[in-house]
This record gives sequence, C-alpha cells and structure tokens, in this order.
Amino acid sequence: MASTSDIRNGMIIKLDNNLYSIVEFGQNKTARAAAKVWAKLKGVDNNRSIEHTWNSGDTIYPIRIEKRNYQFLYKDEMGYNFMDSETFEQVTLNEEQIDNPGLYKDGQECFVMFNTDTDSPMTAELPSNIVLEVTYTEPGLKGDTATRTLKPATVETGASVNVPLFVDTGEKIRIDSKTGSYMERVKE
Repeated sequence: MASTSDIRNGMIIKLDNNLYSIVEFGQNKTARAAAKVWAKLKGVDNNRSIEHTWNSGDTIYPIRIEKRNYQFLYKDEMGYNFMDSETFEQVTLNEEQIDNPGLYKDGQECFVMFNTDTDSPMTAELPSNIVLEVTYTEPGLKGDTATRTLKPATVETGASVNVPLFVDTGEKIRIDSKTGSYMERVKE
C-alpha cells in the first residue's frame, strides 16, 4: 500500500478496477481545508484520460511494472508482434496499447511493459529518440532559411513528420519518439 505522498509521474495505479498512468500531478493547499492531491491520469488498459483528486494521505494502489527489451517484428491483422531477444518469446499488442505506432520499423529495438502481478504485457514504447530515413519530401528552396518553416516528410515507416526546409529525400533524421517531432539530421 502507498499513500498520495508516493505519487510520481509515470507511476501506474489501479483505480476503479482500471489501470492508469500518472501524466501530471500536484497539490492544492488551503488555509481552512485539508490538502488535496490531484492527478491527470491516462488509461493503460482503456483509452480514457481523466483527472482524479484525493485527500492528502489517502491510500493508492500502485501496480509494479517491469520494462523488458523486445524487438518489433511486424504488424498483421492480429496486432503488433514483438519478440524477446533472449528467450525468443513473442507477444502481440493492440494498436491502442502502443505509443506512436506509426514510428515502429521491422527489427527495431523497443521496450514492452509487463504487469508483474499477472505477467501480461501492458504497453510498448520506443527509446526516447529514433533514427529513420526520409523516403519522400518536397525539395526546399535555396536561401529560404530566414524563418523556421517546416515541410511534411514521409519516413521509411510511412509516418509523416514535419522537418526543416533543408532536409532532403534519402537523409536520416532523429525523431523524438514521445512527440513524433523532428530533432536533428543524422550524419553518416
């Protein structure tokens, strides 16, 4: 058992028989009333986002998770298939359980989170940044760099990413896997 003082960003808790990940939290203190702890929660086993408030010191029910290294194999009608690199065990996850599913490339290393109580896969996520090749983008105009203008580019996974004008087809770029946004060009 834990109390509201143990709340941290990224913690997964059980609330009303559903699992939620804490996105943001804070505390409201007033002179006349007891302190309250609020949190923005994102559903792990459902697609809901909610806000919840507890009295300071209330009991919460954290879920212990384990992050394991997996490799993304392929996507089919059953979902996204991942393989443990050591045991060769395979798991399949639905698209709703995956962060930024458009950025997954066959053979790419990623992390699968497991609920240690039930030993079932909960979600999959990529490393904090990934390198992908630009397969198509419109050519930029020479000398048009006075402003931070962005243009759409298609990467090798089929996802669309906004990139600066100087990025051309065939170049490799680093992408923030949480937001799906361009970070920098990668030199060979």
